[in-house]
Amino acid sequence: MDTMTKKKTTHKNPKKLRVSGAEAIIHCLLAEGVDLIYGYPGGAIMPVYDELYKFQDKLTHILTRHEQGATHAAQGYARVSGKVGVAMATSGPGATNLVTGLADAQIDSTPMVCITGQVPRHLLGSDAFQETDIIGISTPVTKWNYQITTAEEIPGIMAKAFFIAKSGRPGPVLIDITKNAQFDELDFHYEACTGVRSYQPTPVVKAEALEMAADLINNAKKPYIVFGQGVILGEAEKELKAFVEKSGIPAAWTILGLSAMNTDHPLNVGMVGMHGNYGPNVLTNECDVLIAIGMRFDDRVTGNLESYAKQAKIIHMEIDPAEINKNVQVDVALLGNAKETLKKLLPKIKKNSHETWHNEFKLKYEEEFKTVIENDLHPKKEGLTMGEVVEEINKASKNKAVIVTDVGQHQMVACRYAKFDQSKSNITSGGLGTMGFALPAAIGAKMGAEEREVVAIIGDGGYQMTIQELATIYQNKTAVKIVVLNNDHLGMVRQWQELFFESRYASTVMTNPDFVKIAEGYHIKAQRVSERKNLKAAVEEMIAAKEPYFLEVKVEKEDNVFPMIPSGASVSDIRLK
Repeated sequence: MDTMTKKKTTHKNPKKLRVSGAEAIIHCLLAEGVDLIYGYPGGAIMPVYDELYKFQDKLTHILTRHEQGATHAAQGYARVSGKVGVAMATSGPGATNLVTGLADAQIDSTPMVCITGQVPRHLLGSDAFQETDIIGISTPVTKWNYQITTAEEIPGIMAKAFFIAKSGRPGPVLIDITKNAQFDELDFHYEACTGVRSYQPTPVVKAEALEMAADLINNAKKPYIVFGQGVILGEAEKELKAFVEKSGIPAAWTILGLSAMNTDHPLNVGMVGMHGNYGPNVLTNECDVLIAIGMRFDDRVTGNLESYAKQAKIIHMEIDPAEINKNVQVDVALLGNAKETLKKLLPKIKKNSHETWHNEFKLKYEEEFKTVIENDLHPKKEGLTMGEVVEEINKASKNKAVIVTDVGQHQMVACRYAKFDQSKSNITSGGLGTMGFALPAAIGAKMGAEEREVVAIIGDGGYQMTIQELATIYQNKTAVKIVVLNNDHLGMVRQWQELFFESRYASTVMTNPDFVKIAEGYHIKAQRVSERKNLKAAVEEMIAAKEPYFLEVKVEKEDNVFPMIPSGASVSDIRLK
C-alpha cells in the first residue's frame, strides 16, 4: 500500500493481564479489529499515544494536521470499507475540533468511534487547562457518548462504543477518558458487546406490513422507488437490484444512495433533490405508490412537504423508527434492515414492466438533456464546465473510481454526472453539508480501499478549509487524486445571490492563491488546465499516476447548476434554467 503498511489484526486478548488504562485502550481497539487510527496528540491523551508507540507493529496511527481532518478521514475510511472509523484527540480544543466531524457522521449515519483525553478526575469542573465539557457539547451530535473516570470501566465501555456505533442505524460515538484513568491499572479482560438493554438496533419487519406493501405495489399503475444510503449501509444492493428488476419499477437515488445501484442500469432513472434530475423530481407528484428504501425524506429531497407526493400511497422501508412519519406520513411502514426486508418482500411481488410509466421518465430526460445536460457535458461556449470535467474523469477511470466530493456546485455536478458500477463509490457530506470534508475524507477513502482509484473533486472554497491535509497526503504517500474546480467564487452561494438576491455578490468573490505552487510545496505533482484542448490529456495523466496528483481546472466563473428546486418550493416547481 502506498499510504502505509497494513497491520495484521490477529490480536490475542490478554487474559487477566495487569495493564494501565492507556494500554487497555489499545488492547480494546485491537480486539475490535482496528488497524488504523486518525488523530492528533496532546497532553490529556499522551498516555494512550505512548502505548500506541509500543504497538506500532499492530496499529497504524495517521497524524492529520487538524482534528477535524481526523474525523473526516475516519468517515471516508468507514464509508468505503464498511468498518468503524476511529479518531483520537486531546482535551479542550482538540476535542472541540472533532465536533464538526461528529455532527457530519451523525446526520449521515457513519459508524465512528472518537476517543478524547480529559483532565484528571479530581480537576473536572474546575476550569483546568484545556478542560471542556465535551460530553455536554457532543451529546446532540453523537449516537452515544460517555466519560470514563476509572480504569476499570475501559473494557466494557469501549466494547459498548463499538457495538452502538456499528449496529442498527450506524453513527458516531465519543468516549472521553480522564488522564487518571489512563495511568491507573486494571486487571484487563475484554468481551465484545452483543447487546445493550432497551436498545433494539435491528427491528424485525412485520408480516402484515409486508402483505400490505406487496398489495399496494402489485396493484400500482405508476409505482416509483427512491433509494438512499440505507441500502448501502444494510448491504442490500443485490436485493434492491432484484426487487427493481422483478417489479419493473423506476428507481431514483438520493445523494447518499448514489452507487447503491449501477448508474447505467436501465431502471435507474437518476437523482432526486434540489439539483437532481428533472423527471425523478416532477414525477414524484404523479406516481400512485412511492416506495422509499433507506432514506429519510430530507428537505432537500422533498421540497415543500405540503405538496410532496400527496397523491401517492407511501411505503417506507427504514431501520430507524424515529424516521417513520417524522417528515412524511406513510401508509405502510416496513421497519427493519433493508436487506432482510427486501428479501421477504421479493417473493410477494409480481413480475411487471410498467413500460408506459417508464416512457414518461424518458420524455422528461430528453427535455432535460436538450436544455441542461448537453450544455454541461458538451458545451459550445469557450469556458470549461464542471460537467465536462466529471465526464472526463468517468472516461479515464472507466467508471471505477471512488469519487469524494466537498460541498457546493461541484458536489451537485459530480453527483449528477459521475458514473458508478460499484457500491460505496460516492463519498460526500450529505446532511450537514460540510465544506472542507473532501480532502481528508479522500485520504481515509484511499486507505480504506487501497486497490481503488480515489478522486477528490473539490471547489476552491472548501479546498482551503482543510488544505493543510496535503501534508498528511505527502507524509503517508497517499495516492489520492485531487481535482479543484476553480471558479474564483463560493459558487453555490453566488448562484443563489444571482437568482434570488439580484446578483449582489456579498462576500462570495475569492482571491485565490496559486494552488499549483502550494501542491508542489508539499511535493505533490500538479498542473493547471484552463483550455478545453488540454483537459482530456491532463485528466488521463492524473488517473494514470501512481502517486498523489493535484489538478486545478479553471471553470467558468458564473455558471449555474440546473435543474434547481428553489428553496421552499415544490418538487413540481423544478427549474431547468
